[in-house]
Amino acid sequence: MTQAEKPELKQLRLQLKTAQDANDNPAIIELGRRIVAFAPNDSDNWDTLAQTQLEIEDFDGLEQTLDGWQKAFRRLPAAIEDFRAGLCFKRDDYQCAEQHWLAFIATKPRPADVASTYDNLAELCAAQSRWADHAAYRSKAIAAQDTAARRVSRACAFLRLHKWDVAYADMAKANKMDATDPQLKEWLPQFERLQQFLPRIKALDTQIAKSTNDPAIAGLLLDRARLFTLAGRPLLALDDAERAFKLQSASMRARIQTAEALLDVDREDDAAKLEVSKYLRRGEDKHVSEQALRELGALDSHLVQNPKDIDTLIARAKILRELRQSTLALADANAALGINDKSAAAQFEAAQDLDPLGHQKEALLHVRVATELDPHDSAKWFFRGVLERQRADFVEAIASQTRSIEISGSRVALSEREQCERRIGKVAEADADLRRIQELAPEHE
Repeated sequence: MTQAEKPELKQLRLQLKTAQDANDNPAIIELGRRIVAFAPNDSDNWDTLAQTQLEIEDFDGLEQTLDGWQKAFRRLPAAIEDFRAGLCFKRDDYQCAEQHWLAFIATKPRPADVASTYDNLAELCAAQSRWADHAAYRSKAIAAQDTAARRVSRACAFLRLHKWDVAYADMAKANKMDATDPQLKEWLPQFERLQQFLPRIKALDTQIAKSTNDPAIAGLLLDRARLFTLAGRPLLALDDAERAFKLQSASMRARIQTAEALLDVDREDDAAKLEVSKYLRRGEDKHVSEQALRELGALDSHLVQNPKDIDTLIARAKILRELRQSTLALADANAALGINDKSAAAQFEAAQDLDPLGHQKEALLHVRVATELDPHDSAKWFFRGVLERQRADFVEAIASQTRSIEISGSRVALSEREQCERRIGKVAEADADLRRIQELAPEHE
């Protein structure tokens, strides 16, 4: 460096400090490039430039910086391995990232940096669902620098491996080390909630371990997934539900539980791939009802034995419709119709499934067939009247509601007929219906 260059370099450093204070990343990068051009043998200058590029995700620029940094030194600076690993990780090239982070550790940096790098390697494994390796790297991070936060992280890693006792041992250790640690305070209530379900979970663990080749294993997995859902551990629930779904791809219980877990971890698109919408009906506890899941499971089992049982298909469609999953319900209704299109119940179910999907015209065709096949069911006539009213066919709607009322008079059918009568100017008839509605007791609903 010439004497003439030194004042300019000093000025650049002052400008860089100002840019850093202002968090002006574009200026930091531009000044950093100019500084390393003046002083290519100062690793701190390269480090500052590379760190800024990594933070703003200027990956191409970072790669160029690392190449230039490496060329400027005969002996490879250890920090380059760390940055290259970070770059690979950001690009989802996990094998490359792992290779460079391990190379960085091999340079024997200070313990805090070793621990942080093992933390990064653990996250890398989590991204690949390599849970055993994930836990192993958590252990190495603790060995390098033990903290309450790292104990909590390893406890979470042990949960994914169903190593309950060592997970809780880590939480207890973390609590003794630093009860004020933010990560501990966040996770401790969640571990306490899970602990309430552990006796049943452990019992299922034993049954599942003994049922490797048993057809009943899918049901056991779904039972355990349900406990994980209730315990607020959707990722664990997803592990079991997906495994059960792979074993029994026709199981609607497995499909619904898998989708519920996906929705619980904000993976709406993946749930949609299972044809389960985000509007899945939940109870006040934010979960699908136990009864619905049990009934689906029983119907699934029956259909495995007799896949052409129309009554079972219709019953399952009804539950799916009640869960606001009309697409799946319609598939079962159509399967029933494929077996027997003269089934009034199947025609009626198809109509009820098509309506919320916005296919009122097609729904009306099915419900008309249903009323022709079973003209003595008031519910079918009522629904037919509703669809006719929705399509502004008020005369036909009045006729349908009249049939419904004649079979089983109800206030709701009278109310539907009254609305339609008023729409076509039959005021006297509407007033008469209104009086009857007011006279009928609630038990006539």
